[in-house]
Amino acid sequence: MNLLLPEEQQQLNNWNTTTNFEQDFCLHQRFEAQVSRDTDAIALVDGDRHYTYGELSHLSDCLARVLISNGLNSGDFVGLMVPRSADIIIGILGILKAGGVYVPLDVASPAERLLFIAQDADLRVLLTTSALAKQHHHYPGAILNLDELDYLNDGTTIELPQVRPSSNAYMIYTSGTTGKPKGVMVRHENVARLFTATDDLFQFSDKDVWTLFHSYAFDFSVWEIWGALLYGGRLVIVDYETSRSPHEFLRLLHAESVTVLNQTPSAFYQLIEEDQLHSFELDLRTVIFGGEALNFAALRSWVDKHGLDKPQLVNMYGI
Repeated sequence: MNLLLPEEQQQLNNWNTTTNFEQDFCLHQRFEAQVSRDTDAIALVDGDRHYTYGELSHLSDCLARVLISNGLNSGDFVGLMVPRSADIIIGILGILKAGGVYVPLDVASPAERLLFIAQDADLRVLLTTSALAKQHHHYPGAILNLDELDYLNDGTTIELPQVRPSSNAYMIYTSGTTGKPKGVMVRHENVARLFTATDDLFQFSDKDVWTLFHSYAFDFSVWEIWGALLYGGRLVIVDYETSRSPHEFLRLLHAESVTVLNQTPSAFYQLIEEDQLHSFELDLRTVIFGGEALNFAALRSWVDKHGLDKPQLVNMYGI
């Protein structure tokens, strides 16, 4: 016996309708599509240094071949421990192109956590710098120092592997507040689906400018990095000191004409206070919240000054 009226059954069917979003691409492959579209477009800003899409593609290709020549196989875990710099992006792209899985190791984390992750992940290679390698020489696997590699002139012609969308792209460890940190593996297709599922909502494009504000060991960074690079946009590296200074960060947003800003609510509340002290206009079109619960009442002064449409405020708490 059907207990629902026909119109009620139809409403249930409508609520449970699902959509199959495109997810059959790898992150670095979609990045390379942007390289082909406009190789001279600025992809990355690291202080005074600007990298085009073509430059990032070449640097990461060379790094990928060095990784393979050092024994990296598809699916191997590669630790990435570098300061906030272009090396983060070059490293990630190089690891993915080599078929590896990047495991971020934030230099600001306690040494005990970093060592635990390195051992638990059974890293095949650790990509780092010579200064950091001296502090972490006891790590398992091969250690390659990016600042000492002459990978642009090694002459290797190693063919890069074919990576599938179902391959793992990265493994980020949980905070460990309820026990030992746990590594969570995410596939290329998972990230691809996230962006294709939100295309209509955000309509990201090559006109957008993003910031890499968060630690690359925090999953919010995945959204920041690929939101820029999958669409031909520009990604601005935020150094650690600037990320901790609402005054300097607000000036950066203005100077770089940032259009898409991603923030935890607690960080944005501090930015609101700083913004009240200035009259210059920002180019923001979207502010996306994630990582923690949002207190809507705390946004009142921002909304009074900027309104709700420019920028649009979007709460993606669970991202």
